[in-house]
Amino acid sequence: MTDLVAYLVGGAAVLVGAYAGWHMLRDRPLGDPLFYAVGALEILLVVLLVGASIALSTTSRDVDGVLFVSYLVTIVVIPPAAVLWGIAEKTRWGTGVVVIAMITTAVLVLRLLGIWKGSYV
Repeated sequence: MTDLVAYLVGGAAVLVGAYAGWHMLRDRPLGDPLFYAVGALEILLVVLLVGASIALSTTSRDVDGVLFVSYLVTIVVIPPAAVLWGIAEKTRWGTGVVVIAMITTAVLVLRLLGIWKGSYV
């Protein structure tokens, strides 16, 4: 896992979060464009899951595999859960849940990079 990949995925999560924040401020419910943006991010996260799992299996680094994989799985699960919650909540706070989920996803991706590098224990 490289810095570039982590920063790109984290940046994509922040962009989707900003787009969801714009929807929330304009009092719009979770609609198709936001749904597709989260879906595109989810595709990136699944690619990250597969690529990082392969990198973990072939690396000679001292990485805690259980912690690393648990972060990967959590990162993949958060966006769909937020979308389901956002669809169920018809007020502006349904979109607010998506904002918080995207910020959380971005932070977890950076934490995942720290675990990979061994700079966070």
